[in-house]
Amino acid sequence: QVQLAESGGGLVQAGGSLRLSCAASGLTFSSHFMGWFRQAPGKEREFVAGIRWGYGSTYYADSVRGRFTISRDRAENMLFLDMNSLKPEDAAVYYCAKGNEYSTSPTPYRHWGQGTQVTVSS
Repeated sequence: QVQLAESGGGLVQAGGSLRLSCAASGLTFSSHFMGWFRQAPGKEREFVAGIRWGYGSTYYADSVRGRFTISRDRAENMLFLDMNSLKPEDAAVYYCAKGNEYSTSPTPYRHWGQGTQVTVSS
C-alpha cells in the first residue's frame, strides 16, 4: 500500500526558500511518476513539478521553472521540492502524488499525501 507524507512547509518571506520533502512507502516499482501539486484557497489544484522515478526526467510548470527544483532519493524513497525566490502567489497547500505517467492533471494520480502549507509573506 502506497503512503505519502509531506513535510517542510512553513512561513517564509518573499524571496526566501523552502525545501519540501515527501516520504513514500509501498513503492514497489521504479516505473512510476511522482509529482508535486499545489492548491490555493478558491483555486483548483495545479501541477507544480514532476519526476520520472526511474530515469529522473523532470517537468515543471512555467510559473515555477527556474525557481523550483524537484529531485528524489530512490534509496530512501524520498521526494523533494526545493523552492527558491518564493513569491506570494506561491502560497498554497503543497501535495506530493504518485501516478503512472507524466500528467499535469491531478486526475490520473491515485495516491496523495495530506499536504503541507506554504505561506509567503510580502
